[in-house]
Amino acid sequence: MNAPSVPPSTALVPPRPRPQPRDAYRAFRSIGTRWMDNDIYGHVNNVVYYSWFDTAVNAYLIEQGALDIHQGDTIGLVIETQCNYFAPLAFPQTIDAGIRVARLGESSVRYEVGLFAQSEAVSAACGHFVHVYVGRDDRRPRPLPQRLRQVLQPLCI
Repeated sequence: MNAPSVPPSTALVPPRPRPQPRDAYRAFRSIGTRWMDNDIYGHVNNVVYYSWFDTAVNAYLIEQGALDIHQGDTIGLVIETQCNYFAPLAFPQTIDAGIRVARLGESSVRYEVGLFAQSEAVSAACGHFVHVYVGRDDRRPRPLPQRLRQVLQPLCI
């Protein structure tokens, strides 16, 4: 017996990403745009969004005492990243970066970040990145440090 056919237009097509509301995120950090963030088209260049992801997550971890970028034995290396854009952002806006954790593994974390124009109800962009935590010296995967796990647990969705 033959398997039912699936029209090519619907076969294995993931759902289209959509903007997220603020309440989909567990913590926020404000980030000021800079003049140099805008590109020739008058909005923030796409590569800047990725730096905001790093800034929001790593600043949160440092402030919570879960990441010591200078002396810590364990560091996070980005192995995957993605961003979906829904509305333009531009200098001189202030951006609110919402943070949540979608997956907390043994040695990895999937962070999800929503970027919001200040006072907007839905995100202008949403993305994620995955950190694999490794030894600073040997770059081999390590279990998440206990303090890091404690700080990340409330961000889990």
